[in-house]
Amino acid sequence: MMTTSIRKCTLDDLHTIQKVSYETFNETFKHQNSPENMDAYLKKAFNLQQLEKELTTPSSQFYFIYYHNRLAGYLKLNMNDAQSERLGDDALEIERIYLKNKYQKLGLGKHLLDKALQIATEYNQKKIWLGVWEKNSKAIAFYKRMGFVQTGAHAFYMGEEEQTDFIMTKMLK
Repeated sequence: MMTTSIRKCTLDDLHTIQKVSYETFNETFKHQNSPENMDAYLKKAFNLQQLEKELTTPSSQFYFIYYHNRLAGYLKLNMNDAQSERLGDDALEIERIYLKNKYQKLGLGKHLLDKALQIATEYNQKKIWLGVWEKNSKAIAFYKRMGFVQTGAHAFYMGEEEQTDFIMTKMLK
């Protein structure tokens, strides 16, 4: 039987969020990007000052997910002006679903997505959306299975390299 739990993060979790961010981002993307671009991105996106700013933003929320009492990853959500793209006040953005490789394919991504949907419903959001790298075929397939459709694209910078993220959206009832 799968034992999972999800809990909201606090500022006390800052260093752990940084560690998990580095680990999961490296596991997922280091083989497809140059070491220089990876290093530049990690230092910009996951430095302690940046993560503290994100953690203390009222319209953002972080949640850890545990599998058999072991930290497996986290979820980051944004609403209102915290969204990386302004898709309206009736939209909730999933900015990150980060799972350590050894915890993938266990249904934990669906648990985190369900948590995001629950929060979107609590805040009366009409849609939920996310950006996913066009070359991350595993994630794209997962989001399609979960009812997301591609509704646009935007630029994402990995160091100096401009990449394309697909914007995927799911309308809520």
